[in-house]
Amino acid sequence: MGRNWIIDVLADLRRFARDNDLPLLSAQLEEAGLVAEVEIASHPDTASPKQVGEYDPLLSVPGKMGLSRRT
Repeated sequence: MGRNWIIDVLADLRRFARDNDLPLLSAQLEEAGLVAEVEIASHPDTASPKQVGEYDPLLSVPGKMGLSRRT
């Protein structure tokens, strides 16, 4: 999916703010959109995002780390 979806979400929110006479919010959302574009451009996509249900070893917690479940 990538990161560009956030640009569309911010644009939709800005359109809502503009259409509902919320000029300060509209201006803030425009600024947020610009910040998002700069940050996204500064992070090259080196790895694809995980798919739903895909195993991520960094998120698994082995039972031998002293953690236990209550039953």
